[in-house]
Amino acid sequence: MKTEILYGIHPVYEALSAGRRRVYEIYRAQGKKIGRLEPIVALAESRNIAQQAIGSGDFKALVGPALHQGVAARVSPYPLTALSDILQPAPARDGKFFLLLLDHIVDPQNLGALIRTALCVGVDGVILPKDNCATPTPAVSRASAGALEHTRLCRVTNLVQTIKLCKNNGMWIMGLQKDAQQSLYNGDLTGSIAIVLGGEQNGIRPLVGKNCDFLLFIPQQGPVDSLNAAAAGAVAMYEAWRQRQKK
Repeated sequence: MKTEILYGIHPVYEALSAGRRRVYEIYRAQGKKIGRLEPIVALAESRNIAQQAIGSGDFKALVGPALHQGVAARVSPYPLTALSDILQPAPARDGKFFLLLLDHIVDPQNLGALIRTALCVGVDGVILPKDNCATPTPAVSRASAGALEHTRLCRVTNLVQTIKLCKNNGMWIMGLQKDAQQSLYNGDLTGSIAIVLGGEQNGIRPLVGKNCDFLLFIPQQGPVDSLNAAAAGAVAMYEAWRQRQKK
């Protein structure tokens, strides 16, 4: 039986709340007051999930040096979503898609932050390549403050082919690129769209960019060359959300 260890208050609570993983056991730091852990304890008790208080040495052996906030859980692996399910029309939004495609985001902190923002603005699904990209690990769940546990995430073999499938499903593909000719704020993000965000070092790969319908830049000033991936993605997703709410 394959399992993994989630750690931190938000990831453990959201895993329990989302109900997408099987939770086998909750671990609490020995001697730590319940306090902020009370919602986790209550949920676990209501579902007859075993709980165990363990010492600091055992906690370190369980999660390593990670900041665990005195709680962890042994859970089933993260449940990936099939691409075919993500590409099903969204009736609640008149069939309009709002997807996030990530091209080689390798930093788990950036991936977690992007997933957290995507959940906040109602993105229908996050798609990332299987190779040269961070994976949905417990560290990503921690960086997302547990948002990963509610997110539909798909890993694909070929991002370019996935972009073509998105186009076949009526989406406009919007790539973020700092040397693009059109500002993000002049782009129309109100329709059925997929936003493509490139990796931390080199941005969108040339072939991925070539298959985008539009390339957009985020205006900025000052001596810093560009925003990091998580910040750029947040700006783009919230601009799309703003336009879609306004319309």
